[in-house]
Amino acid sequence: MSTLARARCQAKAHPLAMDAVLAAAVLVCMVAGSFVEPRHRDSVNWVLRTPDLLSLLLMTLGAAALVFRRRAPMAVLGLTGTLSVIESVTGDPRTPVAMSAVIALYTVASTTDRPTTWRVGLLTMTVLTGAAMAAGPLPWYAQENLGIFAWTGIGATAGDAVRSRRAFVQAIRERAERAERTREEEARRRVAEERLRIARDLHDVVAHHIALVNVQAGVAAHVMDKRPDQAKEALAHVREASRSALNELRATVGLLRQSGDPEAPTEPAPGLDRLDELTGTFRSAGLHVEVARADQGTTLPAAVDLAAYRIIQEALTNVQKHAGPQAKAEVSVVHVGPNVEITVLDDGSGENETQGSCGGHGLLGMRERVSALRGTLTTGPRYGGGFRVHAILPLKNRTPTGEDPA
Repeated sequence: MSTLARARCQAKAHPLAMDAVLAAAVLVCMVAGSFVEPRHRDSVNWVLRTPDLLSLLLMTLGAAALVFRRRAPMAVLGLTGTLSVIESVTGDPRTPVAMSAVIALYTVASTTDRPTTWRVGLLTMTVLTGAAMAAGPLPWYAQENLGIFAWTGIGATAGDAVRSRRAFVQAIRERAERAERTREEEARRRVAEERLRIARDLHDVVAHHIALVNVQAGVAAHVMDKRPDQAKEALAHVREASRSALNELRATVGLLRQSGDPEAPTEPAPGLDRLDELTGTFRSAGLHVEVARADQGTTLPAAVDLAAYRIIQEALTNVQKHAGPQAKAEVSVVHVGPNVEITVLDDGSGENETQGSCGGHGLLGMRERVSALRGTLTTGPRYGGGFRVHAILPLKNRTPTGEDPA
């Protein structure tokens, strides 16, 4: 830290002590200036003089008042200005008591606003200069009188300049702090969104595959003694579903790894190109699923493709868990104008009417995925039994910023 910076830190830490040092320095300057007087004839000569006791008392009081210039700047300016007027009227020879008023005026200008500085500065210059010209022992045009006018103007101008610079630096600092807070809030928001997205993916993966594992394990336990071949087939499906779950979990959790960890799998996210594989896993678990597609030749954005796949996966998982053992499901994917529409229907026994209120997060996750793409999702029981999930996903992003939701 430089000497100047260290001095500034000390001044901020002990303002009263620094003002006391300043008052002592001003007193020394005033006393030293009171013993000499310039004489202008053919050349400049300095003549010693002896100030009277009243002038020394006024200088001491003016300097002592500067100790409290930060606490009561207006009061200190009024006191030092009064002492300067008294010295201008009574001092003969005159002493530089007005120096303390100049310092006090500088303090007022540096701690108030510009209109106050203009009013107080003009009043101070007018009173001190007018008193010196009208009641002083020197002629009104003496340079000492004009010097009072100049020094008070300099004090007000310097204080206003310091205040303006201080306000400018403070504004820059506040702007930087505000920008830093904005960056931190944006980072927290993005982290929260990413955590929510990962939570949705984990829910979809776990709910789907664990439901299949549960069904196949139940089948295997039921037919283990009477039909061991069918039990082996069910256990094979359990192993395949668990392997798929582990692979998808590994790909999802790999996003949470740090930069120094091994690289995450680079397998692309699932989409509608794997719809047949997805429905095949449900068929192997005993659910009758029919698929109708009218989106041939349509290239879906990555985010839309993933959302469509996850919506169908979650809807069929809910059918598997809630619609009953004899339920049938119908899946349709249709390209209509600028949108792709996903519909999943089932003819369950009515138990699935509680899907939206069973405490899970499946429907909530589907709704969040659709909302992220600025689409619409409608879910609810069908007339006569069953459940319906209908999602409309726009192919073109309609977010205000034009960014890809992926």
